[in-house]
Amino acid sequence: MGILEGKRILVTGVLTEASFAFHVAKLAQQEGATVVLTGFGRMSLVERIAKRLPSPAPVVELDVTSTEQLDSLAARVGEHVDGLDGVVHSIGFAPQTALGGSFLETPFEDVATAVHASTYSLKSLTMATLPLMPGGGSVVGMDFDAQVAWPGYDWMGVAKAGLEATARYLAKYLGEKNVRVNLISAGPVKTMAARSIPGFSDFEGVWNDRAPLGWDLSDPEPGARGVVALLSDWFPKTTGEVIHVDGGVHAVGA
Repeated sequence: MGILEGKRILVTGVLTEASFAFHVAKLAQQEGATVVLTGFGRMSLVERIAKRLPSPAPVVELDVTSTEQLDSLAARVGEHVDGLDGVVHSIGFAPQTALGGSFLETPFEDVATAVHASTYSLKSLTMATLPLMPGGGSVVGMDFDAQVAWPGYDWMGVAKAGLEATARYLAKYLGEKNVRVNLISAGPVKTMAARSIPGFSDFEGVWNDRAPLGWDLSDPEPGARGVVALLSDWFPKTTGEVIHVDGGVHAVGA
C-alpha cells in the first residue's frame, strides 16, 4: 500500500510532463491516490498530458481568477470523486513587465495580476474546494524561497512572500476544520514556467555551487515527493509550514 492509498487529490497546474504538478500527480497515483486535474486555457494540451499518467485522470477547467469557475468548482470536481482529501496549488503567473529587472517601473495593474493569480489564488482555491473536505484534508502549495530578493524574479518574489503569509493565515483559520495548509519551497527546475522568467539560467550556477546535497535542475521529483509526503497522513500536526526541498541552499551562505 502507498502512503496515499484511498485518498482523493486535486492537482492544479499541470501543463507539460516537465512540470512539478505532473510529477506530483504521477507520484500520487503511484502511492494509491485517485487524482483529478485542473487546466486553464490550453485544455486540449492538459487533457493530452493527463493521458500520460499511470492512470488517465479527468480534467476540469479552472481559471483561479474567475469567481464563476471557482463557485462551480466543487460541483464539477464532484462529478469525478465523492470528496477530496488533498489539494495541490501549483499556480503562478506574472506579466513580463513584473519580471526581469523592471521592478521599479512595474505598474500596479501588473502587480495586482501577479498577486491575484499567484497569491490570493491559494485562498480562493482552498475555499472553493473546502465543501469537498468536510472531514479535513491537506492543502499543499508550491513555493520558491522568498527570504531573499532573487535577480529578475521581482514581483513574483513579492507574490511568493505573500503566498507564504497566506498559507499561515489559512492554517490559522482552517485548523478547527482539520485542514492543514503547507508549502514546499523547491529549488529551481527547468519547467515551462521557469523558462519564462528572464535570467532563470543564472539560478543554475547558484544551486550547482551552493547546494550541500547537490541539485539537478532537470529533476522535479524531489519537490514532488515533498508534496506527496505533506498530502499523506504522516504529517498530521504540521500546518502553516514552509518546507524547503532545495538541496539545502536556503540554509547556507555564499
